[in-house]
Amino acid sequence: MELKNDLILRAARGEAIERYPVWLMRQAGRILPEYRAVRAKLSGFKELVETPEFACEVTIQPVDLLGVDAAIIFSDILVVPEAMGLEYQMLEQKGPWFEKTIRSEEGLKYAETKFDIEDRLGYVLDAIRLTSKELNGRVPLIGFAGAPWTIFCYMVEGKGSKTFSESRKLLYTNPTLAHELLNRITDVTIQYLKAQVKAGAHMLQVFDSWAGILGTEQYAEFGLKYLEKIANALNEVPLTIFSKGAITSIPAIAKLNCNTVGLDWNMDPVKTREEIGETRTIQGNLDPCALYASHNEVQNLTRKMLDSFTSKRHIVNLGHGVYPDIDPEKVKTFIKTVKDYELRY
Repeated sequence: MELKNDLILRAARGEAIERYPVWLMRQAGRILPEYRAVRAKLSGFKELVETPEFACEVTIQPVDLLGVDAAIIFSDILVVPEAMGLEYQMLEQKGPWFEKTIRSEEGLKYAETKFDIEDRLGYVLDAIRLTSKELNGRVPLIGFAGAPWTIFCYMVEGKGSKTFSESRKLLYTNPTLAHELLNRITDVTIQYLKAQVKAGAHMLQVFDSWAGILGTEQYAEFGLKYLEKIANALNEVPLTIFSKGAITSIPAIAKLNCNTVGLDWNMDPVKTREEIGETRTIQGNLDPCALYASHNEVQNLTRKMLDSFTSKRHIVNLGHGVYPDIDPEKVKTFIKTVKDYELRY
């Protein structure tokens, strides 16, 4: 199916663009009253993720209501560990919680790799197929997965954490087990992302939400090593790698076989461009909290960010997911400012 708006794909590949493309992480979510109305009909977050018709509906909402240049499938990074055998619950106001964890070799029974992706994650693939059909080429559809290190953190810790000390402890006390688990997660993630492309995803993003809790050397060993395997296995569509907090690893990330490097709001796009040259597209990176400011200030802050860009190789986004209590009208101001901005390159 021919895309009517392929701007984000051209930007990712470093091709000619007429303006910067723009979308937001977590754009399909609680900022929209329309999303909350769908969610209210259901038992909870997981039912929404696991029901293709509803996942499709909320995926398309930001395209209709906000005017973004891409849709990203509504799902969750934790569907992968669940498919491997480690079930989780999404607790209101608390986040994910796993009854079982993997902290010894015995726990590897909850890290299966020999299964049919369509059988255990078919609901995500069905949502992609349905969304692709409903979008009818209006904008590209982004598929995604969590990076192996971030998924490892949840499988070992069993819940969210400020320190993920159990996960980091395992790197010192049993690195062999850590690498075995990371390898298993990587193998399943590659299969899963390939299946998403086959189902209709035009672009992929890998989220390493907890990259920043590791030092540079540890991230190279327990993070980048596995991202490299994923990047080398995927070449059908453009790939973005977003390693939140991994400031010192950005040059190494840019050397991976990806198209786009995602920056969080603490990273400097000017310095990053100096470090990586024109070899990769940069995505980001307005501070999500900037959208709490007045409309005029949101416009000014967005323009200031755009003025700092020294290349056409940019996809505009926030430096992390949009916060749930942000006014959707401020998001629209952000998007309109990007769309109205005149390219200098």
